[in-house]
Amino acid sequence: MTTTNGRLGQPWEPSVTTWPTEGEAGFEESPGISPFPPIAEYGFLSDCEVAALVANSGNVEWMCLPRMDSPSVFGAVLDRGAGGFRLGPADMSVPAARRYLPGTNVLETSWGTNGGWIIVRDALLIGPWHHDDKIASGHRRAPTDYEAEHILLRTVRCVNGEVQLVLDCEPAFDYGRRRARWRYSEHGYHQGVASADGLDVEIRLTSDMRLGFEGPRASARTLIKQGEFRFCALSWGDYDPPLSYDDAYGRLVWTAHHWQHWLARGRFPDHRWRSYLERSALTLKGLTYANTGAVVAAATTSLPETPRGERNWDYRYSWIRDSSLTLWGLYTLGYDWEANDYFYFMADIAERDPVLQIVYGIEGEKDLEERVLEHLSGYDGARPVRIGNGAYNQRQHDVWGAVIESVYLYAKTRDHLPERWWPIIRRLVERALEHWREPDCGMWEVRGEPQHFTTSKLMCWVAVDRGARLARLREDWETARRWQSDADEIHADICAHGTDERGVFVQHYGSKTLDASVLLMVLLRFLPPDDPRIRATVLAVDDVLTVDGLVLRYKTDETDDGLHGHEGAFVMCSFWLVSALSEIGEHQRARQLCEKLLSFASPLGLYAEEIEPSSGRHLGNFPQAFTHLALINAVMHVIEAEQAVQKAVRPTPERLVF
Repeated sequence: MTTTNGRLGQPWEPSVTTWPTEGEAGFEESPGISPFPPIAEYGFLSDCEVAALVANSGNVEWMCLPRMDSPSVFGAVLDRGAGGFRLGPADMSVPAARRYLPGTNVLETSWGTNGGWIIVRDALLIGPWHHDDKIASGHRRAPTDYEAEHILLRTVRCVNGEVQLVLDCEPAFDYGRRRARWRYSEHGYHQGVASADGLDVEIRLTSDMRLGFEGPRASARTLIKQGEFRFCALSWGDYDPPLSYDDAYGRLVWTAHHWQHWLARGRFPDHRWRSYLERSALTLKGLTYANTGAVVAAATTSLPETPRGERNWDYRYSWIRDSSLTLWGLYTLGYDWEANDYFYFMADIAERDPVLQIVYGIEGEKDLEERVLEHLSGYDGARPVRIGNGAYNQRQHDVWGAVIESVYLYAKTRDHLPERWWPIIRRLVERALEHWREPDCGMWEVRGEPQHFTTSKLMCWVAVDRGARLARLREDWETARRWQSDADEIHADICAHGTDERGVFVQHYGSKTLDASVLLMVLLRFLPPDDPRIRATVLAVDDVLTVDGLVLRYKTDETDDGLHGHEGAFVMCSFWLVSALSEIGEHQRARQLCEKLLSFASPLGLYAEEIEPSSGRHLGNFPQAFTHLALINAVMHVIEAEQAVQKAVRPTPERLVF
C-alpha cells in the first residue's frame, strides 16, 4: 500500500494511490493514526455563495470556487496533497479553544503557546449590496441589502506575550489537478496572485505580512507581539480586498453583525436547547445559495459513510425531496424570506421541466453526471472520490409528493395559491397517479433492483391528498372530489400491502424489513398518531432498527442497495424518531433520545450525515442540511410537549417553592 505523496510546502503531483475498500484483501479495520482530522472537528464557513471547512490546525482544507459545487481550490480533506491554507503558530497544531462568535458564522480559534497567546478569526465576508450599476450574474431572487464579498478573511490578534506566526497558502486548482503559479501584484510583497494554465479562476492573497513564493506555495512568517494585529485575505471576483488591518477588521465586524441581525429575525423558544436551534438555523442559511435560493444537502463531496468504504457521494446539490422538510424548518423558525426563496427555486424548475428530477444543481442544472476522481486518495483512504450524482436520472416517486407538500405549506402561510402554480400541481398529481403502482429506487436512492417502497407510495398519496386540499382552496370541487377518491385508493393500498403480520409498516411491499423512512407516516399525518399501526411502527423502529439508541435507515444486510459494507446510524432518522415518539405520546423516550443526540453534536454544534454508534464519530458529508432540519423538527416537538405539560401543571401560589 502506498501513501499520498503531497505535503504542503513540497512539490506535489496527484497521488495514484489504490486503497482497498471494506471487504477487499489488504483492508485494515484499524489502520493506525490518520493524517486526516476527524470530520466533526472541522469548522464551517459560508457567505451563501461559497463554503469552506477549517481544520483544528487552522488549515482551510476544503473550498470550491466560484460556487459551492465548483472544483476545489483547497481539497486536503480528500487528499493531503490537494491544497490547503494554514494560518497559526509556527510550532503548534492543536488550539486551546474554538468557537463561533455568538450568533454568527465567524470562527474564532485561540492558541496558547509557550511564548504567548493569539486569537485567529476566520470568515467568508458579507458586505453591503454593491451591484448598483450592473446586474449580478446569475442572481435570480430579489436582492437584499447585502451580498457576498468573495473574500476569505483571516485576522490575528496577540493578546499576551509573543508568538511566531506562519502563513502557508498552497492552492491546488481543479480538485488538485492543477498546480498554482504565483506572481506579485502592484502591491509588492503584500499581495500575490495565483492562477493555473487553462483555468479562469484566479485568486489574490493580500496581507500586511510580507509574502514569498516557493513553487505552488505562498508563505509568510512574522513575530507578533502583545497588542499587535495581522491579517490576510484571499479574494476572487471583482470586490477589492482590504489593504489594511483597520479595513479588514471593519469588514469582519460588518459580517458578524450581519449574521447576528439575520439570526435576530428568527423565532426561537426561551429554552435550554435554543443554542442548537440557532446553530442549525445559521448552518442552513450557510448552505443556501443566495443567487437562486437553493439549499445544498451538504458542503462537501465523498466524505465516507463507511470508514475507508465506497459509500461516498457528492452532496453539493439541491434535492427536491428535502423541500418540504426545509420549508417546515424555515417557516417554524420564522425565516419566511428564505423559505420563499427556496420555494421559488423549486417553482422555476417545476415550471420548466415536464418531468421532475430528484436532484438539481444549485442554479437548476439538470445534468449531474457522476464521475470518479481517480487521482485523489479520498478521506482517510475512502474511495472512490465522486463528483456529480447519478441519482439525478433515477426513478423516485417521492418527488411529486415533496413538491406538492411544499406548495401546500406555502399556501397555508398565505391562505391562497398563486395561479402560476395550478397547472404545475395538476401535472404533478397526474404524474403521481400515473406511476404510483410502479416500483422505483426509493428515497434512499438504492442502486439495487427497484421495489414497491412503502414510503414512495406514501409520497404519492401525499401528492394526491394535498392536491385535493389545494383544489378545495381554489373551490374546484369536481377536481377535489376526484383526487380525494384517488388518494383514498392509494391510502387503502398502502394499508393493505405495506404492513406485515405485526401491523408494522415495512420497507417495501412483501417484505418484513424495517426502514426508518416509514417514520414519515406519522409526521405527514398518513394516519392519526394513536392508530395502533403507527404506534407499532414507531416502537418497532425504536426497538429493532437502532444501535445504542441511534437509528439505522435500514439494515444493509437485509436491503439490496447495490453497495458493499455497512454504514453508520443516520442522525436525521434518529431525530425523526424523536419527533415520532413525541407524536405518539412517548414524551419521556423522545426527550431522552433528543438529549442523547444533542450530546453528539460536534464541538462547534454541527452534524455530519451519520454517527458511528460504537465510537460517536461523525461520518458522511458535512455539515448536513437534512440532519439540521430534522434536529429543528425534533427539538421543537420536545419543547412543545414540555410546554404543554408545564401549562397543565402550572403551580398555584400555595405550591410555589422559592
